[in-house]
Amino acid sequence: MASSVISSSPFVCKSSSSSKKDLGFSSFTKSSQISIHRCQKKSISRKIVSVMAPQKDRSPGTTGSVKTGMTMTEKILARAAEKSLVVPGDNIWVNVDVLMTHDVCGPGAFGIFKREFGEKAKVWDPEKIVVIPDHYIFTADKRANRNVDIMREHCKEQNIKYFYDITDLGNFKANPDYKGVCHVALAQEGHCRPGEVLLGTDSHTCTAGAFGQFATGIGNTDAGFVLGTGKILLKVPPTMRFILDGEMPSYLQSKDLILQIIGEISVAGATYKTMEFSGTCIENLSMEERMTLCNMVVEAGGKNGVIPPDATTLNYVENRTSVPFEPVYSDGNASFVADYRFDVSKLEPVVAKPHSPDNRALARECKDVKIDRVYIGSCTGGKTEDFMAAAKLFHAAGKKVKVPTFLVPATQKVWMDVYALPVPGSGGKTCAQIFEEAGCDTPASPSCGACLGGPADTYARLNEPQVCVSTTNRNFPGRMGHKEGQIYLASPYTAAASALTGHVTDPREFLQ
Repeated sequence: MASSVISSSPFVCKSSSSSKKDLGFSSFTKSSQISIHRCQKKSISRKIVSVMAPQKDRSPGTTGSVKTGMTMTEKILARAAEKSLVVPGDNIWVNVDVLMTHDVCGPGAFGIFKREFGEKAKVWDPEKIVVIPDHYIFTADKRANRNVDIMREHCKEQNIKYFYDITDLGNFKANPDYKGVCHVALAQEGHCRPGEVLLGTDSHTCTAGAFGQFATGIGNTDAGFVLGTGKILLKVPPTMRFILDGEMPSYLQSKDLILQIIGEISVAGATYKTMEFSGTCIENLSMEERMTLCNMVVEAGGKNGVIPPDATTLNYVENRTSVPFEPVYSDGNASFVADYRFDVSKLEPVVAKPHSPDNRALARECKDVKIDRVYIGSCTGGKTEDFMAAAKLFHAAGKKVKVPTFLVPATQKVWMDVYALPVPGSGGKTCAQIFEEAGCDTPASPSCGACLGGPADTYARLNEPQVCVSTTNRNFPGRMGHKEGQIYLASPYTAAASALTGHVTDPREFLQ
């Protein structure tokens, strides 16, 4: 594909029909030259076997025999369906590698399983099911507590190997098996592996696509069927490709990138499509930043997000699992329904204004928006590097926050990192020390917290019609509690900067 000259925008969309379209955004500079970068396959470990199953021979056509190219997602689904070739629109039975469920959907999924397969039925594979309580945990709500109890009963009965239980709600540290937010815990505990199919009863299961696997959310009915059979009927999605090149400015994070993309294509722009990310910028992202990118593809309607595995991926995965895996990569002649190109070096910090993730605006354009609070947490913005970023900005500013600033680590490991790891450039201070000096709330027990509202006593829930800058993933009315609350989605940098001023603030005010 030929390189594209960008005019009046840092990115150009080139559709599969090769028609070029400028996507204007007034704040960006003109005339930036973009050259295509194809992700190279990295050297892989001895644990990794073939890329994909052998393809069937095709009868020669008039121009000779041509191998049909497939995208990463198509290759993964073909392998899981035991087929040599699949194309978008195919309905196929897929073998599932991992099924995840949590305290909100788990009881319903197991209930459907028992109703359809019998009260004494056994799950298809107790070592391929991962159960992670994380949503409504630290609450006095009896129904929420009962959900965890129900999951405990099912896991004991079915001998589920990976049940990350919690019994002492008063002190999460007294529960060594408890992890926290499922999408972060799945990665930390080695359940995310290139080339596999991972399904979860949560829409943000797409986070795991950062590891080069097919990961998507499913409903309780489908989960009940998977529990009994290990299979699911899926339609192969077409793939959109997002090529992000250029050097990432020091004040940008992956949250800015995905909000930029969603603002460009809308919350329906990738409906039932794969969003594949590549380019020099992607290659330089850490695993946690890649997870942020894939986490929010569902906010664009995407079926799944995926990033080609490389040395960064393999180093992360191999340190957490000994299970063999098979990475795959898109063929050079694979078909994409659209290509979007971004020159990341030209982008600026953005937010998503109420009440939709595609309501994009530059952070600096919202400086007059007065806020009541800041929330840093969730599967999107509650990872170790997210807190490191917030602490870095607080330390650089040397100021106190002007609004209540709530901190909810995603998992026990993240919580420990907040208290143990030194923040680079801080003289050895930890995130926790910097947060205390800045006047933030003490980091809370790890969970999904107020990201999706929850019971009325959920920590940091929006119980009043307040304005909140949040590192979470959705800002629909009522999402974090009060239906009249206003949520501005932002990166940890932007959230921290806003906490210091009491207004939506571009982090460059403190990082440059």
